[in-house]
Amino acid sequence: MAAATHAPTPPGSLKRIVAASLIGTTIEWYDFFLYGSAAALVFNKLFFPESDPMVGTLLSFLTYAVGFAARPLGALVFGHYGDRLGRKKLLVLSLLLMGGATFAIGLLPTHATVGSAAPLLLTALRLVQGFALGGEWGGAVLLVSEHGDAERRGFWASWPQTGAPAGQLLATGVLSALTALLSESAFGSWGWRIPFLLSGVLVMVGLWIRLSVDESPVFKAALAAAEERKADAGQAEKMPLVAVVRDHWRDVLVAMGARMAENISYYVITAFILVYATTQVGLSKQTALNAVLIGSAVHFAVIPLWGALSDRLGRRPVYLIGAVGVGLWMFPFFALIDQGSFGSLLLAVTVGLVLHGAMYAPQAAFFSEMFATRMRYSGASIGAQFSSVAAGAPAPLIATALLADYDSSTPIALYVIAAALLTVVAVVCARETRHRDLADVAETAPADTPVRADA
Repeated sequence: MAAATHAPTPPGSLKRIVAASLIGTTIEWYDFFLYGSAAALVFNKLFFPESDPMVGTLLSFLTYAVGFAARPLGALVFGHYGDRLGRKKLLVLSLLLMGGATFAIGLLPTHATVGSAAPLLLTALRLVQGFALGGEWGGAVLLVSEHGDAERRGFWASWPQTGAPAGQLLATGVLSALTALLSESAFGSWGWRIPFLLSGVLVMVGLWIRLSVDESPVFKAALAAAEERKADAGQAEKMPLVAVVRDHWRDVLVAMGARMAENISYYVITAFILVYATTQVGLSKQTALNAVLIGSAVHFAVIPLWGALSDRLGRRPVYLIGAVGVGLWMFPFFALIDQGSFGSLLLAVTVGLVLHGAMYAPQAAFFSEMFATRMRYSGASIGAQFSSVAAGAPAPLIATALLADYDSSTPIALYVIAAALLTVVAVVCARETRHRDLADVAETAPADTPVRADA
């Protein structure tokens, strides 16, 4: 039984929903990326001062990876209740959890004050961040995808994806400004806390906007249909997780594979690069931050363009452009950085992020279109977040360890290329989804059912 159809969301309402998803996602990613940048720049000294510099950086990135470990749990919990209760309620909760944890990091005592308790507290708050982000992504992209129509879904659904570079831009911009205005001792003593404490203000703004939007009409129609089935035939719904594993196992595997190159390349380009450029090439922190800052601005601008292109060409072709492009770019990427100039570093980061955008932009619509409405939050979140444990979580850690062992960028480039090959295989095995009507996806469609293309 198909979910009931719904009237298209008016353009004005759709823009407001896009804005609400984008602002909330930007704040969540600001919080998450702020930690990553701080892990590369100051946390090794503040929370692991007894280690040598490279070991301290590895330990700092280890706490960074812990946040990814909590994301699958967030995907399971938020996905389950998001498919049962609705997208909006869970998005409000994820924003509060993320903002609260980030604000608390800004108040943490360091190792010099409380000893080994400091990294433990830091790790606990990082777990809360990861749990919240594990539920945020699926809800934000679904709220937009389910309000829009198939013709421009790639474009509109790509806007919540711009929350990642927007959050990176905001986090890097604040850190860059502080490192420029404050002395190194002042920044290490108290200045690093300011960006974390600012999260409290941002969360209040995001919460006010997010509470003003309506629940997804596709979800409300599917919920009504499910309640009707239960009343008429006593047919109880299966748990979303069970339904996803039974009916959409292939789509989950495709989503996980598609995420590998996208996730790994992003954290190498934006997080690990701060370590490589400063310790291996000898560039200043300010120079590295500025390159990521400008690259993130370009990344933000190109994501909607890639999303719009996926509405014309399809999700798979655009995704493949990004995966192949990132793989081919890795050796030139490090060769440019090794030149030791700001211009070459900026070119390396910017081109890398533009190619990454070709994967990230269609991902929201692509993953949303794979799953039926009453299991869509669970399916999209599980596919996206479980892969992050093997992809984004260890990426800066693996890259740093490879650099420490081989004193060369070559194994790091090969690491990203291997991920790109895996993503190419996954996307080639996927079915094109761009014509799918989200309100007309059967709740029990088997994993090998062909995708409709009659829109």
